[in-house]
Amino acid sequence: MKIKKVLVSQPRPASEKSPYYDIAEKYGVDIDFRPFIKIESLSPKEFRQQKVSILDYTAVIFTSRHAIDHFFSLCTEMRVVIPETMKYFCVTEAIALYIQKYVQYRKRKIFFGATGKFDDLVPAIVKHKTEKYLVPMSDVHSDEIKNVLDKCKVQHKEVVMYRTVSNDFTPNEAFDYDMLVFFSPAGVSSLKKNFPDFEQKEIKIGTFGSTTAQAVRDAGLRLDLEAPTVQAPSMTAALDLFIKENNGG
Repeated sequence: MKIKKVLVSQPRPASEKSPYYDIAEKYGVDIDFRPFIKIESLSPKEFRQQKVSILDYTAVIFTSRHAIDHFFSLCTEMRVVIPETMKYFCVTEAIALYIQKYVQYRKRKIFFGATGKFDDLVPAIVKHKTEKYLVPMSDVHSDEIKNVLDKCKVQHKEVVMYRTVSNDFTPNEAFDYDMLVFFSPAGVSSLKKNFPDFEQKEIKIGTFGSTTAQAVRDAGLRLDLEAPTVQAPSMTAALDLFIKENNGG
């Protein structure tokens, strides 16, 4: 079956130059963007139940823009004034630059890794080992960061500041796709929640990341496209190759 309509479970790209649009034009397919999940901030009451005082910490580790938004949002709601001395450690430069939305960017207090992997940020953290680190997280997370920081004997505390919830489909939303593309296990869970009687049949499923791929298998579904690969390091590159092969060029 040729792929004519694809659902990408992410927000619509901000730029009209996105490779997704090139793929749509190249192969004559429709690509819709519709997140299966959405991020919600914890309320101040929910946050306080964790018995964490933000001002007890001298540094914050950010792994995503979501973490930055919800950290500063909760601080504002709780009227917590972040001191100028607070240091920020980010897994990528892009995330570090995003902090400018909330605080003045100063190299002496903002640090970032080179590749996006947490291990590449560790040397900067260890260099400032006397700091007390706060790690804002989603309610769905692994213990990777905790285990690494424990191993390095760094003072730290993981705290949940936001949650991932299903972005439910409405009864009048059409669901007539030839291919679904997922980027997180939560997206796969949302599919099962929204469509408990979902039958895959000829519908293709593509994923980005090993944990998302495993979530598809665990859900008893067939995985047709898994990215990244050496040949296709991005989801768009993988999708381009897959549609070309599936649709016969």
